[in-house]
Amino acid sequence: MDTKSQIAALLREALERVAPEAHDAQIVLERPRDRAHGDFACNLALQLAKPLKKSPRQLAEALAAAMRSLPAFAAGPLEAVEIAGPGFINLRLAARARHAVIEEVLRAGARYGWAAVRHPGRIQVEFVSANPTGPLHVGHGRQAALGDAIAKLLEAQGHAVTREFYYNDAGAQVHNLTLSVQARAKGLEPGDAGWPAEAYNGEYVLDIASDFLARGTVRAQDGAPVSASGNADDLESIQRFAVTYLRREQDGDLQRLGVKFDVYYLESSLYADGSVAAVVRRFVDNGRTYDKDGALWLRTTDYGDDKDRVVRKSDGSYTYFVPDVAYHLTKWQRSFTRVINVQGSDHHSTVTRVRAGLQALELGIPSGYPDYVLHSMVRVMRGGEEIKISKRAGSYVTVRDLIDWVGRDATRFFLVSRRADTEFVFDVDLALAQSDENPVYYVQYAHARVCSVFAQWGGDARGLRASALDPLAGERELALMQRLAEFPELVQAAAEEFAPHAIAFYLRELAGEFHSYYNAERILLDDERVRAARLALCAAVRQVLANGLALLGVSAPEKM
Repeated sequence: MDTKSQIAALLREALERVAPEAHDAQIVLERPRDRAHGDFACNLALQLAKPLKKSPRQLAEALAAAMRSLPAFAAGPLEAVEIAGPGFINLRLAARARHAVIEEVLRAGARYGWAAVRHPGRIQVEFVSANPTGPLHVGHGRQAALGDAIAKLLEAQGHAVTREFYYNDAGAQVHNLTLSVQARAKGLEPGDAGWPAEAYNGEYVLDIASDFLARGTVRAQDGAPVSASGNADDLESIQRFAVTYLRREQDGDLQRLGVKFDVYYLESSLYADGSVAAVVRRFVDNGRTYDKDGALWLRTTDYGDDKDRVVRKSDGSYTYFVPDVAYHLTKWQRSFTRVINVQGSDHHSTVTRVRAGLQALELGIPSGYPDYVLHSMVRVMRGGEEIKISKRAGSYVTVRDLIDWVGRDATRFFLVSRRADTEFVFDVDLALAQSDENPVYYVQYAHARVCSVFAQWGGDARGLRASALDPLAGERELALMQRLAEFPELVQAAAEEFAPHAIAFYLRELAGEFHSYYNAERILLDDERVRAARLALCAAVRQVLANGLALLGVSAPEKM
């Protein structure tokens, strides 16, 4: 058992002695924010005082006394059990238990923090899913960083994860792109007479038109070549070429960001194979629809929506949420027991509609299917001013802009460094700063600093696993060991809450504690025993920094 499980077992045995009637009570161990309160705290006495009709403090004292009297206590991980306040049980680890984390980190290596079990079922994380009508903007970048990090966190907890990109390659926006490229191919510019009202104005449209007129060839994701006819009146060729061109552009940007997908799913395929029509037929057959004003409506209010929604408009076309339902039905049919969609907060209204549509199919799909992570907007600052326009895109800052300015690591770290549902200001100047104010630099520098220590030492780090760790008794050393011990629980919680920002916060704290330790203590002492113990601690810090950065898709450099 790990340290936390051992403590819980001691508490359980003590509870069976003090109050056997409550032996099955839930035991929750938390890490106090104030380290003066111990390594773990438990509110078991407060929880049971009322049903047992006892004073919480007296019950806590009885539980503490029972723990101390257990034969397993002396050889266990605890040094002391203390009572605080109205009845909190504060637990302090013995030195041997604190040191054990170093041994565990060095033994597990790159797998420290990962769950040992494999979970049944398959999870899909869908993210980015940009319309193939232009370059990826910073919002897509935030989705890419969040979605990939969430997938990595779930994989670290033993889940089989599929990363999926949904291409909205059907509908009005793709048609507007086609007309935009056609207008450019005919020599028109934004503002000219005849320029489409809903056209895309970025310079990338001119690039597509130029390649199209030159009868260029682009390759689809499956490797199939798509050649342009060069005929500006051939709308079908223009659309096929433009969509493939932009999919290639988007893929290139995602590759630069270090994000890869397992599946690319086309909206157009849902129409081609009859999935959309089949969903509507099932709505009708289940008696969940009605006709009104020439349109077909779905009773989504039966499933928590604020009003019913149109399924098929009076002109015979489907509303946009119908293919969304059809698409999510395929996820269920593909045996994804859990689905997480990472989307912008502007998709908030689709959550209820998609879930209501899936319920109306009456196929046994859970009511909370799928899960959603909705992220807020990203503002980009540079030189103290907000940047809103990219010359290439025409109206927004692109992912490519960010990577060109600050690099992949800073882009990914910054984009996950705040809760998804909070607005975020991406400060380009801060991301470039080589100071402790720049979180990614600060964390990476801590890793590089440890590597520098080992380079100076010149020994074999693998031999440190056998080092005696007794010399590690200083306040900063104890703090570092406690921080390292928190990592597995943090990864688990971050995975459960879809919260990669928690990893970014943790890394900043761990890096700060290491920098303080490095500045206060000499590592490469003449005393071989102390030196080996401190090097072992440094090796463990380096490993956990690398593991945390890997979860965010950020590199751990050896030199800076």
